[in-house]
Amino acid sequence: MLESIGWPGLWIWAVIVLLCVAVVVTDLRRHNAFLGGMMKVAWVLTVCYSGPLGLLIYAWSGRGQIARDSLWRKSFRSVAHCYSGCGLGEVIGVLLLAGLLSISGWPVNVVTFMLAYLIGFAFTLGPLMQSGEAFAVALRDTLLAETLSITAMEITALGVNSWLVSQAGLDSPRFWAALIVSLTAGLLVAYPVNVLLIHFGVKEGMHDPRHMMEHAH
Repeated sequence: MLESIGWPGLWIWAVIVLLCVAVVVTDLRRHNAFLGGMMKVAWVLTVCYSGPLGLLIYAWSGRGQIARDSLWRKSFRSVAHCYSGCGLGEVIGVLLLAGLLSISGWPVNVVTFMLAYLIGFAFTLGPLMQSGEAFAVALRDTLLAETLSITAMEITALGVNSWLVSQAGLDSPRFWAALIVSLTAGLLVAYPVNVLLIHFGVKEGMHDPRHMMEHAH
């Protein structure tokens, strides 16, 4: 299936993603400027990784203008912040090790997992503190909960990428298509994990953006 995508398909996807990023950046600047800086970065990266799906998640759960909040929306906010950091770690790891250094197999997955964990941890800790949580509470919440979320996300993403990429290199559309698909696969698997973590009180999750908007005015 990936062989049929080719470079034209990837360029079309890139244009779609750029349009989605333009929409989310414009909305953040005009209507949701009250969100914390790291939260804004997290939403932009989420849209960069998953295009229209990331934009829909932001529109449904991340804006101060949402009609109401719920466990499902809160879980999407939570997984999006984890996703933004983990995705960055995965992109760096895969491009550096598999793409540029032509390393394959378990070393790529181990190093990429470590990068994803560290960056994902930081991207979740920061927004929690910006939303009002004390450092100790945010650190505990991140350490206990994000380990499960990140592990689920990265096992899925790295597994899917290893399965799809085969021996393709940076000069192959298959390499880039596999990376795109694997990122979103990790997001979709980690979402129900976040729902359960928040439902059972293991993870507090991100605050309601409507309340942040009220406090900003």
